[in-house]
Amino acid sequence: MNPSFTDTPAPANSGAIESRQNRNLEMQLMPEDLARAHMHERLQEAESERRAHRLAAARRMQRRAERASLRARRALAIAVMQ
Repeated sequence: MNPSFTDTPAPANSGAIESRQNRNLEMQLMPEDLARAHMHERLQEAESERRAHRLAAARRMQRRAERASLRARRALAIAVMQ
């Protein structure tokens, strides 16, 4: 008869082997996790920078519009005075 592997009892230290394998797998996946966290951080920084650029551009456009409005008011006042 052929002995079946399922009939043999598991070694007493199988939990230790499984724990060591899990630890090895975790160690192998650490650089991947670190890279993912690093990429997430960089994406957040880029988005923050884009928001800052959009805000600065909006402020510039607002100041430009305010100056144009003042010029139009002055032009209107000058036209009315004549």
